[in-house]
Amino acid sequence: MNRSTTRKIVLEEHFTTPAIAAYATDVVAMVDPSFSKYVGPRLLDFEAMRLADMDKNGIDMCVLSANSPGVQLEPDGVVAVRAAREVNDVLGGYIAKHPKRFSGFAHLAMQNPKEAAAELERCVKHLGMKGALINGHTLGEYYDAEKFWPVWERAEELGVPIYLHPADPTSTPATVEGYPEMFGPGFAWGAETAGHALRIIYGGVFDRFPKATLILGHMGETLPYILWRLDSRYAMMRHKQEIKKRPSEYIRENIMITTAGVFSPEPLLCAIQALGSDRIMFSVDYPYEYSEQAVEFIDNAPISDTDREKICHGNVEQLLGL
Repeated sequence: MNRSTTRKIVLEEHFTTPAIAAYATDVVAMVDPSFSKYVGPRLLDFEAMRLADMDKNGIDMCVLSANSPGVQLEPDGVVAVRAAREVNDVLGGYIAKHPKRFSGFAHLAMQNPKEAAAELERCVKHLGMKGALINGHTLGEYYDAEKFWPVWERAEELGVPIYLHPADPTSTPATVEGYPEMFGPGFAWGAETAGHALRIIYGGVFDRFPKATLILGHMGETLPYILWRLDSRYAMMRHKQEIKKRPSEYIRENIMITTAGVFSPEPLLCAIQALGSDRIMFSVDYPYEYSEQAVEFIDNAPISDTDREKICHGNVEQLLGL
Protein backbone atom coordinates (compact mmCIF):
# COMPACT_ATOMS: atom_id res chain seq x y z
CA MET A 1 0.00 0.00 0.00
CA ASN A 2 1.14 3.54 -0.75
CA ARG A 3 1.66 6.15 1.96
CA SER A 4 0.82 9.65 0.78
CA THR A 5 2.54 12.78 2.04
CA THR A 6 -0.69 14.72 1.54
CA ARG A 7 -1.51 17.03 4.46
CA LYS A 8 -4.34 15.56 6.54
CA ILE A 9 -6.85 17.29 8.78
CA VAL A 10 -9.51 15.28 10.60
CA LEU A 11 -12.70 16.62 12.14
CA GLU A 12 -14.83 13.99 13.82
CA GLU A 13 -12.40 13.18 16.59
CA HIS A 14 -13.75 12.79 20.09
CA PHE A 15 -12.78 13.46 23.68
CA THR A 16 -14.52 13.51 27.01
CA THR A 17 -14.06 15.23 30.35
CA PRO A 18 -15.28 14.40 33.85
CA ALA A 19 -18.08 16.96 33.36
CA ILE A 20 -19.76 14.88 30.64
CA ALA A 21 -18.33 11.35 30.93
CA ALA A 22 -21.29 10.12 32.97
CA TYR A 23 -23.71 10.86 30.14
CA ALA A 24 -22.07 8.21 27.94
CA THR A 25 -23.07 5.11 29.92
CA ASP A 26 -25.47 3.93 27.18
CA VAL A 27 -22.84 4.44 24.50
CA VAL A 28 -20.29 2.45 26.47
CA ALA A 29 -22.80 -0.32 27.09
CA MET A 30 -23.27 -0.85 23.34
CA VAL A 31 -19.72 -1.99 22.67
CA ASP A 32 -17.71 -5.03 23.67
CA PRO A 33 -15.97 -4.55 27.06
CA SER A 34 -12.52 -5.06 25.54
CA PHE A 35 -13.18 -2.25 23.08
CA SER A 36 -14.39 -0.03 25.92
CA LYS A 37 -11.05 -0.56 27.63
CA TYR A 38 -9.33 0.68 24.47
CA VAL A 39 -11.62 3.67 23.89
CA GLY A 40 -12.02 4.94 27.46
CA PRO A 41 -8.45 6.08 28.17
CA ARG A 42 -8.15 7.61 24.71
CA LEU A 43 -11.25 9.73 25.17
CA LEU A 44 -9.79 11.25 28.32
CA ASP A 45 -6.36 11.78 26.77
CA PHE A 46 -5.55 14.92 24.81
CA GLU A 47 -1.80 14.75 24.37
CA ALA A 48 0.17 11.56 25.02
CA MET A 49 -1.75 8.90 23.07
CA ARG A 50 -3.60 11.25 20.71
CA LEU A 51 -0.60 13.20 19.48
CA ALA A 52 1.45 10.01 19.17
CA ASP A 53 -1.32 8.46 17.08
CA MET A 54 -1.48 11.55 14.86
CA ASP A 55 2.29 11.58 14.38
CA LYS A 56 2.44 7.88 13.61
CA ASN A 57 -0.23 8.15 10.94
CA GLY A 58 0.68 11.46 9.34
CA ILE A 59 -2.30 13.45 10.64
CA ASP A 60 -1.35 17.11 10.82
CA MET A 61 -4.33 18.64 12.61
CA CYS A 62 -7.32 17.38 14.56
CA VAL A 63 -10.59 19.27 15.08
CA LEU A 64 -11.77 17.92 18.42
CA SER A 65 -15.34 17.51 19.65
CA ALA A 66 -17.02 16.34 22.84
CA ASN A 67 -18.05 12.70 22.95
CA SER A 68 -21.68 11.69 22.41
CA PRO A 69 -24.17 12.25 23.95
CA GLY A 70 -22.75 14.98 26.18
CA VAL A 71 -25.12 17.53 27.64
CA GLN A 72 -27.84 16.72 25.12
CA LEU A 73 -29.15 14.28 27.75
CA GLU A 74 -29.12 16.70 30.68
CA PRO A 75 -32.69 17.51 31.83
CA ASP A 76 -31.63 20.58 33.82
CA GLY A 77 -30.93 23.43 31.42
CA VAL A 78 -28.85 25.38 33.92
CA VAL A 79 -26.64 22.36 34.59
CA ALA A 80 -26.31 21.73 30.84
CA VAL A 81 -25.19 25.29 30.12
CA ARG A 82 -22.61 25.17 32.90
CA ALA A 83 -21.27 21.75 31.89
CA ALA A 84 -20.97 22.73 28.22
CA ARG A 85 -19.03 25.83 29.17
CA GLU A 86 -16.66 23.76 31.33
CA VAL A 87 -16.04 21.35 28.46
CA ASN A 88 -15.36 24.21 26.05
CA ASP A 89 -12.92 25.84 28.45
CA VAL A 90 -10.97 22.57 28.69
CA LEU A 91 -10.87 22.22 24.92
CA GLY A 92 -9.93 25.86 24.47
CA GLY A 93 -6.96 25.35 26.75
CA TYR A 94 -5.60 22.51 24.62
CA ILE A 95 -6.17 24.48 21.41
CA ALA A 96 -4.14 27.35 22.87
CA LYS A 97 -1.41 24.92 23.93
CA HIS A 98 -1.21 23.13 20.56
CA PRO A 99 -2.55 25.62 17.97
CA LYS A 100 -0.89 23.86 15.03
CA ARG A 101 -2.22 20.43 16.00
CA PHE A 102 -5.64 21.06 17.55
CA SER A 103 -8.72 23.02 16.68
CA GLY A 104 -12.22 22.34 17.95
CA PHE A 105 -15.98 22.40 17.73
CA ALA A 106 -18.00 23.94 20.56
CA HIS A 107 -20.20 21.78 22.78
CA LEU A 108 -23.61 23.47 23.05
CA ALA A 109 -26.44 23.13 25.55
CA MET A 110 -29.38 23.34 23.15
CA GLN A 111 -31.77 23.23 26.11
CA ASN A 112 -31.37 27.02 26.03
CA PRO A 113 -30.90 28.12 22.40
CA LYS A 114 -30.08 31.74 23.24
CA GLU A 115 -27.38 30.63 25.67
CA ALA A 116 -26.14 28.13 23.08
CA ALA A 117 -25.85 30.87 20.47
CA ALA A 118 -23.90 33.07 22.88
CA GLU A 119 -21.63 30.15 23.81
CA LEU A 120 -20.97 29.43 20.14
CA GLU A 121 -19.88 33.02 19.64
CA ARG A 122 -17.65 32.91 22.73
CA CYS A 123 -15.99 29.71 21.56
CA VAL A 124 -15.38 31.01 18.05
CA LYS A 125 -14.21 34.50 18.98
CA HIS A 126 -12.27 33.75 22.15
CA LEU A 127 -11.36 30.04 22.27
CA GLY A 128 -10.26 29.42 18.70
CA MET A 129 -13.07 27.05 17.75
CA LYS A 130 -14.45 26.67 14.23
CA GLY A 131 -18.11 25.85 14.73
CA ALA A 132 -20.12 23.43 16.82
CA LEU A 133 -20.68 19.69 16.96
CA ILE A 134 -24.04 18.74 18.45
CA ASN A 135 -24.72 15.15 19.45
CA GLY A 136 -28.15 14.70 17.91
CA HIS A 137 -31.47 15.82 19.34
CA THR A 138 -31.71 17.40 22.77
CA LEU A 139 -34.22 15.61 25.01
CA GLY A 140 -36.22 14.58 21.94
CA GLU A 141 -36.29 18.01 20.29
CA TYR A 142 -34.93 18.41 16.77
CA TYR A 143 -33.22 21.45 15.33
CA ASP A 144 -35.77 22.26 12.64
CA ALA A 145 -37.91 23.82 15.37
CA GLU A 146 -38.20 27.60 15.44
CA LYS A 147 -36.90 27.75 19.02
CA PHE A 148 -33.45 26.75 17.68
CA TRP A 149 -33.24 29.52 15.08
CA PRO A 150 -30.99 31.67 17.31
CA VAL A 151 -28.26 29.03 16.98
CA TRP A 152 -28.63 28.77 13.20
CA GLU A 153 -28.68 32.55 12.93
CA ARG A 154 -25.50 32.95 15.00
CA ALA A 155 -23.69 30.19 13.09
CA GLU A 156 -24.57 31.86 9.80
CA GLU A 157 -23.44 35.26 11.09
CA LEU A 158 -20.14 33.80 12.30
CA GLY A 159 -19.66 31.84 9.09
CA VAL A 160 -19.14 28.52 10.91
CA PRO A 161 -20.74 25.11 10.39
CA ILE A 162 -22.77 22.90 12.67
CA TYR A 163 -21.73 19.25 12.70
CA LEU A 164 -24.70 16.98 13.44
CA HIS A 165 -23.36 13.89 15.17
CA PRO A 166 -25.51 10.78 15.72
CA ALA A 167 -27.40 10.03 18.91
CA ASP A 168 -29.84 7.42 20.12
CA PRO A 169 -33.44 7.88 19.02
CA THR A 170 -35.85 8.70 21.81
CA SER A 171 -37.09 5.10 21.90
CA THR A 172 -35.87 1.80 20.48
CA PRO A 173 -37.33 1.22 17.00
CA ALA A 174 -39.14 -2.08 16.70
CA THR A 175 -37.03 -2.99 13.69
CA VAL A 176 -33.87 -3.23 15.81
CA GLU A 177 -35.44 -4.59 18.99
CA GLY A 178 -33.55 -7.67 20.14
CA TYR A 179 -30.58 -7.07 17.84
CA PRO A 180 -27.98 -4.97 19.68
CA GLU A 181 -25.70 -5.06 16.64
CA MET A 182 -28.31 -2.99 14.76
CA PHE A 183 -28.65 -0.33 17.44
CA GLY A 184 -26.33 2.65 17.88
CA PRO A 185 -23.57 2.98 15.27
CA GLY A 186 -24.38 -0.43 13.75
CA PHE A 187 -27.44 0.95 11.95
CA ALA A 188 -29.93 2.98 13.99
CA TRP A 189 -27.73 6.05 14.44
CA GLY A 190 -27.42 6.52 10.69
CA ALA A 191 -31.18 6.38 10.16
CA GLU A 192 -31.77 8.74 13.10
CA THR A 193 -29.24 11.31 11.89
CA ALA A 194 -30.36 11.17 8.27
CA GLY A 195 -33.92 11.75 9.43
CA HIS A 196 -32.82 14.68 11.59
CA ALA A 197 -31.02 16.26 8.63
CA LEU A 198 -34.12 15.83 6.46
CA ARG A 199 -36.25 17.52 9.13
CA ILE A 200 -33.86 20.48 8.96
CA ILE A 201 -34.24 20.59 5.16
CA TYR A 202 -38.02 20.08 5.03
CA GLY A 203 -38.49 22.46 7.97
CA GLY A 204 -37.12 25.30 5.86
CA VAL A 205 -34.01 26.01 7.96
CA PHE A 206 -31.85 26.51 4.87
CA ASP A 207 -34.48 28.75 3.26
CA ARG A 208 -34.34 31.00 6.30
CA PHE A 209 -30.56 30.68 6.73
CA PRO A 210 -29.28 30.04 3.19
CA LYS A 211 -25.60 30.41 4.09
CA ALA A 212 -25.76 27.91 6.95
CA THR A 213 -23.67 24.76 6.62
CA LEU A 214 -24.48 21.40 8.18
CA ILE A 215 -21.82 18.68 8.35
CA LEU A 216 -22.77 15.00 8.41
CA GLY A 217 -20.29 12.25 9.21
CA HIS A 218 -20.11 8.61 8.12
CA MET A 219 -20.10 9.46 4.42
CA GLY A 220 -23.30 11.49 4.70
CA GLU A 221 -25.46 9.13 6.77
CA THR A 222 -26.80 7.51 3.52
CA LEU A 223 -28.23 10.75 2.06
CA PRO A 224 -25.85 11.12 -0.92
CA TYR A 225 -27.02 7.76 -2.25
CA ILE A 226 -30.78 8.49 -2.33
CA LEU A 227 -30.88 11.99 -3.84
CA TRP A 228 -33.02 11.05 -6.82
CA ARG A 229 -35.44 9.17 -4.60
CA LEU A 230 -35.76 12.11 -2.20
CA ASP A 231 -36.63 14.47 -5.05
CA SER A 232 -39.01 12.03 -6.68
CA ARG A 233 -40.97 11.28 -3.52
CA TYR A 234 -40.99 14.89 -2.36
CA ALA A 235 -42.74 15.79 -5.61
CA MET A 236 -45.59 13.35 -4.96
CA MET A 237 -45.98 13.58 -1.16
CA ARG A 238 -47.97 16.08 0.87
CA HIS A 239 -45.75 18.65 2.60
CA LYS A 240 -45.67 20.16 6.06
CA GLN A 241 -44.55 23.36 4.34
CA GLU A 242 -43.18 24.28 0.95
CA ILE A 243 -39.45 24.63 0.49
CA LYS A 244 -37.85 26.65 -2.29
CA LYS A 245 -35.65 23.94 -3.82
CA ARG A 246 -35.53 20.22 -4.34
CA PRO A 247 -34.21 18.26 -1.35
CA SER A 248 -31.12 17.22 -3.32
CA GLU A 249 -30.19 20.86 -3.92
CA TYR A 250 -29.99 21.61 -0.20
CA ILE A 251 -27.88 18.48 0.34
CA ARG A 252 -25.50 19.57 -2.41
CA GLU A 253 -25.38 23.23 -1.36
CA ASN A 254 -25.79 23.35 2.44
CA ILE A 255 -24.42 20.00 3.58
CA MET A 256 -20.86 18.74 3.64
CA ILE A 257 -19.92 15.21 4.61
CA THR A 258 -16.95 13.46 6.16
CA THR A 259 -15.45 10.01 5.71
CA ALA A 260 -15.53 9.39 9.47
CA GLY A 261 -16.08 5.72 10.17
CA VAL A 262 -16.47 4.65 6.51
CA PHE A 263 -13.22 3.50 4.93
CA SER A 264 -14.38 1.91 1.71
CA PRO A 265 -13.80 3.18 -1.85
CA GLU A 266 -17.26 2.37 -3.19
CA PRO A 267 -19.25 4.85 -1.05
CA LEU A 268 -16.51 7.44 -1.49
CA LEU A 269 -16.70 7.21 -5.28
CA CYS A 270 -20.48 7.38 -5.14
CA ALA A 271 -20.34 10.43 -2.86
CA ILE A 272 -17.93 12.18 -5.22
CA GLN A 273 -20.29 11.54 -8.14
CA ALA A 274 -23.37 12.57 -6.14
CA LEU A 275 -22.02 15.65 -4.35
CA GLY A 276 -18.67 16.51 -5.92
CA SER A 277 -15.26 16.25 -4.30
CA ASP A 278 -15.63 19.82 -2.94
CA ARG A 279 -18.23 18.60 -0.41
CA ILE A 280 -16.26 15.76 1.22
CA MET A 281 -13.73 15.94 4.07
CA PHE A 282 -11.45 13.28 5.50
CA SER A 283 -12.02 12.16 9.10
CA VAL A 284 -11.29 9.17 11.32
CA ASP A 285 -13.85 9.03 14.19
CA TYR A 286 -11.03 8.50 16.69
CA PRO A 287 -10.90 6.63 19.02
CA TYR A 288 -13.88 4.59 17.80
CA GLU A 289 -12.03 3.91 14.55
CA TYR A 290 -8.33 3.38 13.92
CA SER A 291 -6.32 6.20 12.34
CA GLU A 292 -4.03 3.76 10.54
CA GLN A 293 -6.98 2.17 8.75
CA ALA A 294 -8.46 5.53 7.82
CA VAL A 295 -5.18 6.86 6.44
CA GLU A 296 -4.48 3.70 4.47
CA PHE A 297 -7.95 3.99 2.94
CA ILE A 298 -7.67 7.61 1.82
CA ASP A 299 -4.07 7.27 0.64
CA ASN A 300 -5.00 4.38 -1.64
CA ALA A 301 -8.52 5.35 -2.69
CA PRO A 302 -8.91 5.20 -6.50
CA ILE A 303 -9.37 8.97 -6.88
CA SER A 304 -7.32 11.71 -8.50
CA ASP A 305 -4.55 13.43 -6.59
CA THR A 306 -6.50 16.67 -6.96
CA ASP A 307 -9.55 15.15 -5.26
CA ARG A 308 -7.36 13.58 -2.58
CA GLU A 309 -5.85 16.98 -1.75
CA LYS A 310 -9.31 18.54 -1.50
CA ILE A 311 -10.72 15.76 0.68
CA CYS A 312 -7.69 15.44 2.96
CA HIS A 313 -7.23 19.11 3.73
CA GLY A 314 -8.31 21.64 1.10
CA ASN A 315 -12.05 21.57 1.72
CA VAL A 316 -11.80 21.76 5.50
CA GLU A 317 -9.21 24.52 5.31
CA GLN A 318 -11.61 26.56 3.20
CA LEU A 319 -14.68 25.76 5.31
CA LEU A 320 -13.07 26.37 8.71
CA GLY A 321 -10.45 28.93 7.74
CA LEU A 322 -7.58 26.77 8.95
